[in-house]
Amino acid sequence: MKRFLLSLLPIIACSPILADEDGNWPRLRGENGSGVVNSATIPPVWKDESFAWKTTLPGAGNGSPVVWGDRIFLLSAKPAESAKPAAAAEKGTKKKKAKKPATPQVWMPVCVDAKDGSILWSYEFSDGAFKGHKFNTAASSTPAVDSKRVVFTWGTAAKLTMIAFSHAGKKLWEKDLGPVNGGHGFGASPTLIGDLVVLNNDQEKGAGNLLAVNAKTGELAWTVERRSQRISYSIPCLFKSGDRELLMFTNWQHGFTAIDPKDGSVVADKSVFNADTNERAISSPILAGNGIVIGTCGFTANPKHCVAMKLNGSELEEIWRIERNVPHIPSPIVVGENAYLWDDAGIITCVKAATGEEFWKARLEGAEGSFFGSPVSDGKSIFCADESGNIHSIAVSTEGLKVLGKNKIADECRTTPAIGKNVMFVRAGESLVAVNGL
Repeated sequence: MKRFLLSLLPIIACSPILADEDGNWPRLRGENGSGVVNSATIPPVWKDESFAWKTTLPGAGNGSPVVWGDRIFLLSAKPAESAKPAAAAEKGTKKKKAKKPATPQVWMPVCVDAKDGSILWSYEFSDGAFKGHKFNTAASSTPAVDSKRVVFTWGTAAKLTMIAFSHAGKKLWEKDLGPVNGGHGFGASPTLIGDLVVLNNDQEKGAGNLLAVNAKTGELAWTVERRSQRISYSIPCLFKSGDRELLMFTNWQHGFTAIDPKDGSVVADKSVFNADTNERAISSPILAGNGIVIGTCGFTANPKHCVAMKLNGSELEEIWRIERNVPHIPSPIVVGENAYLWDDAGIITCVKAATGEEFWKARLEGAEGSFFGSPVSDGKSIFCADESGNIHSIAVSTEGLKVLGKNKIADECRTTPAIGKNVMFVRAGESLVAVNGL
């Protein structure tokens, strides 16, 4: 693996690994992707009075909201007015089924007032056409935000766009990161690490890379060459090894890759998934404490793997592994000392995060369809959305599955909730809903 250092960087101060106690939710699944905010108390059952507001968004998408202070940021998209459907075949002729064409899109970075749901600002960018999996959308990426800026990404076969705004809506910079090679379409999300924006840009057939840009200027800081064979959607997490704070990426071919965010140097790389079957890293790795990082990989009916890894010096060591009822799309979640694997079909497994010892496994009754979003928690309950728009809640417990509630918010939902200042925000297509905490 060859590393390219493209510019000299100042020493960066990495974001803290602990959950943000100021009520911010800076990336997909919050601070460091943990999905947990212990300072919140979200009711497991929602009544009419639980809802603070509901607002209609300009456009739709499967990307999730992020929160900073009293502002919510998310990405929307809609077909361009000039977009035309593919012509139908003439009657009486037998033609090979035409592939669905890419559809011209308008991408819309959006800022919403967390207090009342009003749209504070949004912009439209018409610069390409999107084509992807039927469950993917042109706006499946979740932005990243810190105290100074918010960064959005979206991609087409021709162009991967990264763009930054101030919280007030002033455009700061825009960067073209090259084409996107991947039949399922783009859906990766950025994360802000000090003065860097880091992105997992693994693509198909050896294309793509891991990359970072300067968060102040948008200039490319470093890239890491890859041998990826499937486009990935996982987001790296920070972990500590000795006195170093590093990034951990997951990928089908590479397995786990530890990167020094200061310069993009590869500290360790270990393939632990099945490189001989088609797999894809969709869920994001999470920190499990004591330097252990848990990641998953798999593909539909093929075997799926949940592996816990730890860096010892310059070598990655496998701590434990589970290959039954492992989530493919939802990310695992660690609450306290235990990890919960909430799989796509609604089978939930609770294990000890340090050892993989199983406490219980059970199927969630009442799920309507699959789970495309990831679970989040207030430290007492765990919440996850099924694709039919129900938010299910279960208790944090090692004593078996304890179902707490099922809350209907929409007819369809394939996103991950966000929690900011004791309020849960759930995006469902063209709607954004706020649920007050206790």
